[in-house]
Amino acid sequence: MSRHIHALPADPSMKVRKRSTWEVVRRVATYLRPYPWMAVGTIACAVVSQAAAMAYPKLTRLVIDEVIGAKRAELLTPVMLGLLGAFVVRDVFNAVRIRLNNTFEQDVIYDIRREVYGRLQRLPQRWFDQRASGDLMTRVLEDVNAMERLLIDGTEQGVVALLAIVGVATLLFLNNPLLAGVALLPLPVLAGGALWYTLTAHTRYRAQREASSAMNALLMDNLQGVRQIKSFGREPHEDERFAARADALRRGSLTVMKVWAVYNPVMTWAAAAGVVAVLWVGGRLVLQGALQVGQLVEFVLYLGLFYDPIGRLHTLNQMLQSARAAGERVFDILDAPEEPGVVPPAGGWKRCRGEVVFDGVCADYGDERLALMDISFRAAPGEMIALVGPTGAGKSTLVNLLPRFYERSAGRILVDGRDVRDLPLAELRTQVAVVSQEPFLFNGTIRENIQYGRLDASDADLVQAARAANCHDFIAALPQGYDTRVGERGVRLSVGEKQRISIARALLKDAPILVLDEATASVDTATERLIQEALDRLMAGRTSFVVAHRLSTIQHADQILVLRHGQVVERGTDPELVAAGGLYARLLQAQSAATAVEVG
Repeated sequence: MSRHIHALPADPSMKVRKRSTWEVVRRVATYLRPYPWMAVGTIACAVVSQAAAMAYPKLTRLVIDEVIGAKRAELLTPVMLGLLGAFVVRDVFNAVRIRLNNTFEQDVIYDIRREVYGRLQRLPQRWFDQRASGDLMTRVLEDVNAMERLLIDGTEQGVVALLAIVGVATLLFLNNPLLAGVALLPLPVLAGGALWYTLTAHTRYRAQREASSAMNALLMDNLQGVRQIKSFGREPHEDERFAARADALRRGSLTVMKVWAVYNPVMTWAAAAGVVAVLWVGGRLVLQGALQVGQLVEFVLYLGLFYDPIGRLHTLNQMLQSARAAGERVFDILDAPEEPGVVPPAGGWKRCRGEVVFDGVCADYGDERLALMDISFRAAPGEMIALVGPTGAGKSTLVNLLPRFYERSAGRILVDGRDVRDLPLAELRTQVAVVSQEPFLFNGTIRENIQYGRLDASDADLVQAARAANCHDFIAALPQGYDTRVGERGVRLSVGEKQRISIARALLKDAPILVLDEATASVDTATERLIQEALDRLMAGRTSFVVAHRLSTIQHADQILVLRHGQVVERGTDPELVAAGGLYARLLQAQSAATAVEVG
């Protein structure tokens, strides 16, 4: 396939606020606080392991100069045993370090993911409307891992590398100040290269992370919509779209790799040039008799221990820039303002009577366009309020304001005389049960989905709710009954079966206020009858708000509100509105005519 693919425009939902490297590092470091001893133990083991490795050059010089050069055979065994012991200490402490490091990093990853997921659960619905699910999954999974690498590996390796550089540099100057000065000649190149990479890398890593999120967002969208893709025969089209996103990620990754492919070898060459310079000058000193061969070998071995941590700092710099880009995306979630009062206390709430009042309520779409204008009505406890009107009239927006999925821009909404903004969200949403047009089922068993309405419900309560929702019979006929898995979004069940399970879930919740958002709009007549029977049981004794698609289902409503362009244009009972001959009467007449054509 050709790689000459037109890039898709950037998704605004992928954009996040820029943060400085110091801000990201400082905030990531706070996750170390719960594990001080694990952090200290990891670094201590790394330091001991590094210190043991420093015995190798010194013992090698002894072998060359004191054993071989001076022909003192009696020293060979003790020196070799000492060298072997140094390697044992190095590798034992390195093994302990790896064990501690792995435990440390998994604990921290768990903490970060829990915090990020917990914050996601407490963010308002409007925040999710502006972001792709695949992008959020990338942040929780991939970006948290990138942050953790900076936190654990970066902290440990950075501290040990700096200590090693200082310690070995001290030994180099103590051994031979002249050669130590020669060894430091490449440092300006190494420091200048690191500074350039630090100042330029962030843009490349940010683009790579955004490209990864864009591809994952499209992938998740297409996996969820695979039936629509197949039904419209759009496989080639989606293949091209995915190829464009994958190509953007390929190009972003290659940009990072191309720069690293130049930067890393140049830094390695600069360090190698320092070794060559030391061998050049040191070789002359040996030829002049001013330096022993073993001393030169010792110095060169120490020099390797000096340049190696410098090389690790360059790698850590790469890790830091990647973590900075990832950290910005994770902190975009953690810094988003959450909904207040979404976590209920252990004691629960007092059940409300169910009186609901809308008083001059307005709502917008997040810009200057109004979705609802001056909506006022009162629903007495136990009454049924029906909302009808053409598509886009504001019916769903109105019912979404009650549980505060979205916020009103003006007016008041009262439940039992209390403004919903004065109620903790957990209390308010405990009082409201929602059955939507497109029922959502989790990828678990039927039992788990119904029990979601009340997690501590008994099996008897669960079955009673299923019977009331007219779904017990078809569940009992399944091979695994209530333990049958429904698949992702309930894909193994029909729309009517999913809807009845969602009604059983609402019945089990037993909330005093009920929202039915076109709950029978997508089913056949026979299934509608079963669902309507279940809804009648569900609405009994509850204050109900019914967004009606089929007007025949709301003829017994206590009050019908007819909306158009975000305003209530008619209100009354079914007989009153039919007699008025307005919009409601015309909608009812149109549906009756359509039904007559279908029957005929």
